[in-house]
Amino acid sequence: MAGVLLRNPITKFSPASIRFRPKTTYVVLLPETPPDTPEDNALLRTDDLPLFSELSAEKCWAGIGKLALEYESGVWAVEEKARNENEPKTFENLLEPLDILDAPLNMAWSAVKTLYTVSNDTMPTQAYMKIHERARKARVHKFQSRPIYQACKEMYTKQMDLSGAQKRVVQKFLLESRLNGIELPPEQARTFNSILKRLEYQKSLYVKKVMETTNNFIHHIRDPSMMRDFPLDLVKAMALDKHRAIEGPWAVTLDPQIYDGFMTHCPNQSLRFNVWRAYNVRASNHISKDVNNSLHIEEIRSSRREQATILGYKDFVEMSMETKMAGSVENVLSMITSLVAKAKGEQIRELESLQAFAESRGFDGELQIYDVPYWRNKERRAKLNYDEAHLSEYFPFEHVLVKMLELSATLFGVSYEQVPREEVSLWHEDVRFFNILDADDGSYLASFYLDPFQRPGAKLHNRVDSAWMLGSRSRSDVAGTTPVASLVFNFAPPQGDRPALLTFRDVNILFQKFGHALQHLLTTVPYSEASGLTNIEWDAVDICAHFFHNWLYEQSTLEDISSHYESGMPLKGSSVEDLMATRSHMAAYDLCSALYLSHLDLALHTHTDFWQDIVRELWDKYRPFPMDKYDSHLCSQTSIMADVWTAAYYSHTWSRMVAADAFQAFKEDEDGQNIQQIGRRFRDTFLSLGGGSHPSEVFRRFRGRDPSPEALLHFCGITGKGK
Repeated sequence: MAGVLLRNPITKFSPASIRFRPKTTYVVLLPETPPDTPEDNALLRTDDLPLFSELSAEKCWAGIGKLALEYESGVWAVEEKARNENEPKTFENLLEPLDILDAPLNMAWSAVKTLYTVSNDTMPTQAYMKIHERARKARVHKFQSRPIYQACKEMYTKQMDLSGAQKRVVQKFLLESRLNGIELPPEQARTFNSILKRLEYQKSLYVKKVMETTNNFIHHIRDPSMMRDFPLDLVKAMALDKHRAIEGPWAVTLDPQIYDGFMTHCPNQSLRFNVWRAYNVRASNHISKDVNNSLHIEEIRSSRREQATILGYKDFVEMSMETKMAGSVENVLSMITSLVAKAKGEQIRELESLQAFAESRGFDGELQIYDVPYWRNKERRAKLNYDEAHLSEYFPFEHVLVKMLELSATLFGVSYEQVPREEVSLWHEDVRFFNILDADDGSYLASFYLDPFQRPGAKLHNRVDSAWMLGSRSRSDVAGTTPVASLVFNFAPPQGDRPALLTFRDVNILFQKFGHALQHLLTTVPYSEASGLTNIEWDAVDICAHFFHNWLYEQSTLEDISSHYESGMPLKGSSVEDLMATRSHMAAYDLCSALYLSHLDLALHTHTDFWQDIVRELWDKYRPFPMDKYDSHLCSQTSIMADVWTAAYYSHTWSRMVAADAFQAFKEDEDGQNIQQIGRRFRDTFLSLGGGSHPSEVFRRFRGRDPSPEALLHFCGITGKGK
């Protein structure tokens, strides 16, 4: 029976080993392998879980160096097999050995990544970046190998007897190699590499100027009355003297963790405007030509256009769609158009309601874009009784965790067992380790670490949510490895006799990251190159995170996971209804904002018009306020211009749309009689197939059709009846 238990002996799995002896008439001289051994360097013991207590930055650097060399040597040996005409060009003969080679390096690399996230003292940023680059350089080698590429091409062309997962792995090798320019003749290859170097240089300058102008702004507040509505954790974060946080003074900065909270709670409109403008003129000519990113935007766009063209694509977006579930820019624009058609009118209605509310509270004038965060927070508190401090009393961490695990156990037919601390190496006393078992036969499936609480100065804390799901080990049947994940959060720890309490925002983050982890942990794909989250198209990566998060807005879930830390009473009645309604509060406004950036991202990488002209053309189609004449937000929009979301910003909304439609299958079961059956089907598709099947096919197997945006509109409370 599915459930959550306390303990189970940890199951150990040892990867298979393999050696290659190239059949050549010459000798390949390899670099000398570092002398470290598994006996004196715990990072090299890759046949079991990491011994974190024995790791240091120095040992990690030496261990990754040794494993990287061994990995590269193994890839060279596979290349020799691929070159040999007498060797069969089969998946089992060439790609399975590579999967086996991957396991030790990936497990060690993941351990280093985990250390960097949870223990900055042990793994400082500079040391981690050095190790990361060495591992990345080794890992990418196989995708730059012409012999392996040609062998994969032969496998695919001859339509050998490949399983669905094997075909996806072969396709990945072909696409990765082709996008890295492997088919280009030498002269074009040199040009291509020059373009990529120029692109990286321009992106680095762009990011540098954003950081510089972000860090250069500071405004001091000395009036305590200005801070009266600020939550205590934000007050402490802004205090110049952490020992006198309540007395002040405080500093307003443009760091997102400070900026977002300040705009939400600052009661002074003039100050809100000044800080908002400072945020939106970063890295623009309104500050200084020395920090202006305008030229870099055009250089980045031009380089991306050249990169795509030399590979045979019309533009960068067409190239990007090769690795996306959407498949084409037309499909993305269709989603954007259908959503904004209904959301734009609802957005106007939301702002009219907000204007009326603000006026009822003494606001004189017309709301501006920089007023929205402050007044929407006020309206939410007043109309939906949304008080983070009060609500947190109903979400003690231990209770929420157990109920969340029970929910997933019921839905997906699994059970959880916490492993005693003495049976596994953990990096801190707060960390726990769970095994996941199949509820039907008790067989072992996967494991995960859970590190829930803040450790200032030790844990990575570089963004607003500061939570991570790290794939610590991937499933590979040929290497004999099973999935392990690390869930790392920065929740407030217990205080004295008071247990750890989660804000509702914390609960949202917990559900999202756990849903993300389940896709890594419950995969049944037998190859690490396509199991779990690996090889999933970029716009489909967050589908399971959003899907599981949707359960949080069900009445039964909220009643189940809530329990006042003193009385034990759950939230009931109007309290639950109000909390459920927070999801749709100003949802159309937020959706139109996301759709604007999504369309802007696509337009920048499909058209050649000057970037400011594109911004001005699209602004009025989505945003309800006139564009400020100083607004230069693209000059600091790193997610689009210098991050992984280039030509993919729409992925945030796309994955929400697909997740909402998948969740709707459960809502259609009105009497709840088939919930477990539908849950098993979700496990057998989305959670099981991972990157081993195209996400469009996965969705069709689950729903029997292609996804529709209607469910997302419904969950957002958008009816299309607004103005």
